[in-house]
Amino acid sequence: MSATARKSAPLPDDIRAMKGGTPIVSLTAYTTPMAQMMDRHCDFVLVGDSVGMVLHGLPSTLGVTMDMMIMHGRAVARGLSKAMMVIDMPFGSYEEGPEQAFRNAARLMAETRAGAVKLEGGVSMSDTIAFLVARGIPVMAHVGLTPQSINTLGGYKVQGRGEAASNLIADAKAVASAGAFAIVLEKVPESLANDITQSIRIPTIGIGASAGCDGQILVVDDMLGLFTAFKAKFVKRFAELGADGEAAIAAYAEDVRARRFPGPEHVFGDEAPEAQT
Repeated sequence: MSATARKSAPLPDDIRAMKGGTPIVSLTAYTTPMAQMMDRHCDFVLVGDSVGMVLHGLPSTLGVTMDMMIMHGRAVARGLSKAMMVIDMPFGSYEEGPEQAFRNAARLMAETRAGAVKLEGGVSMSDTIAFLVARGIPVMAHVGLTPQSINTLGGYKVQGRGEAASNLIADAKAVASAGAFAIVLEKVPESLANDITQSIRIPTIGIGASAGCDGQILVVDDMLGLFTAFKAKFVKRFAELGADGEAAIAAYAEDVRARRFPGPEHVFGDEAPEAQT
């Protein structure tokens, strides 16, 4: 499926059907302008709970609320017409049980027009995923490093090394069997990501995993060099907009203090032409 050839946003089944084909392209977005820029290039756009760290300065994703996700989801939806929108379920909105998960997932989809929700967890979340799918909520799963569980995982560590590999394979198979249409593999060894990709029938979306995954995702502010608090090993910066932006701000401040800005071309005369705005 070509991103430039699509006439309407793909459905979860369309993403599922891309398994083993042309790699799936996805990025996170939190605002309308970013969504507009990536719309014709991405197969799906994720409204990630990483917004808490990237835009709100939180130390982790744990402080992100439903209201925050809905606000940013609505903003992203305004910028999309070709890419499908997936939205993260924030910490505490689904772990209590399937009924709680359904209420909050239904609210997220109804209030943002998202095409699917994403939640973290493998075997432990398989019953919840099955419950949601049976009631019309498409689910993208997420295993490996699950940021909402950093307090129990011991931080942002690679997951699935050594004997832990079998647990991750079990997680992936469980969510696939439960009805998830795709699965994010975050910060897992390359060989394990390849094994999982080959062992399940739904697409794998890698982030710090393997080029052999069925697709890739990055936080857009990471790959554009806008978020500079830290840089994960798996991030490739395709631009350095953060450095460019700071340089532009410094130049602006210098011009203001030297009274070079505003110049004659930026101010209005007493008898300016009627068309001048």
